[in-house]
Amino acid sequence: MIPSAFLEKRLDRKARADLLRSVVAACSDHPSTVVFDLDGTLLDNRPRVVRIFHELAETWGSSHPREAAFCRQARLELVSYGVVENLRRLGVEDEALLEEGALFWKERFFIDGYMKYDVEMPGACAFVRACYEAGSDIVYLTGRDLPNMAIGTFASLRDLGFPIGVVGTSLVTKPAFEIPDTDFKREVAPKIGQNSKLVATFDNEPANINLFLEFHSGVSAIFFDSQHAPDPPELDARASVVDSFELDA
Repeated sequence: MIPSAFLEKRLDRKARADLLRSVVAACSDHPSTVVFDLDGTLLDNRPRVVRIFHELAETWGSSHPREAAFCRQARLELVSYGVVENLRRLGVEDEALLEEGALFWKERFFIDGYMKYDVEMPGACAFVRACYEAGSDIVYLTGRDLPNMAIGTFASLRDLGFPIGVVGTSLVTKPAFEIPDTDFKREVAPKIGQNSKLVATFDNEPANINLFLEFHSGVSAIFFDSQHAPDPPELDARASVVDSFELDA
C-alpha cells in the first residue's frame, strides 16, 4: 500500500464510529443535508485504473511486450494518484510510452462506460443509506463532468445500492470537463445548505474540505484518507480524518 501522510491523524476505530454515528443522528434535524464526494471518497476507482492498465497491456502485447508485462501486474495496492506515476511504479520508463499510456488511460477513465468498475469504499453504501433514512438529503458533489460521466455515475451508484434517483438525492457534476474540480466546488459550496442544515461534508481532497469550512464554519468536515492530489494544502484543524465509513466500533 502507498503510505498515507495523514495516517497519524486518522481517528481510531471507536472514535470514527462515534463520529459517524453522530452524523447520522444529526440527520434527523429536518431539513438537513450531507455532501459526499465520489472518487476516492465514497467510491474506490482503483479497479477502474487496473482495468484500463490491463487493457493497455493487451494493446501493447506484441509491440511492447516488456511494458505489457508490467501493466498486466497492475493491482489495487500499487495504484495511487497520477497515471504517469502509476505507470512508472509498474516499471514503464520510456517517456514516449508513458505519454502513450497516459493518453490511453485518459480516453477511458473519464467516460461513462468505465464507471461500472468502481467499488464502494468500506461501509460507504450502508452509511449513506443510514443518513438518508434518518431524514437527510444526500448531495453527491463530484468533479466528474456531465457530458461524459453523469450517466455512468448514476448507474454505478444505483447498482452499488446507494440512494440515487429518489426524492432527497441529487448528483451534482461539473458542466464541462475542463473546469478544475476545486474551482467547481468553490462555486457550488456556498449554495449548498442554504435552505437546510448542512450536517457534514466528506471529501478526499484537503483543499475541498478546507473550502467547505471556509463557507460553512459549523459543518462537520470529514477528510476521507485514501488518495489525493500531490502537494495538498495543510488540512484545516477543524476537520476529522477517517479511512472507512464502517459504523462498528
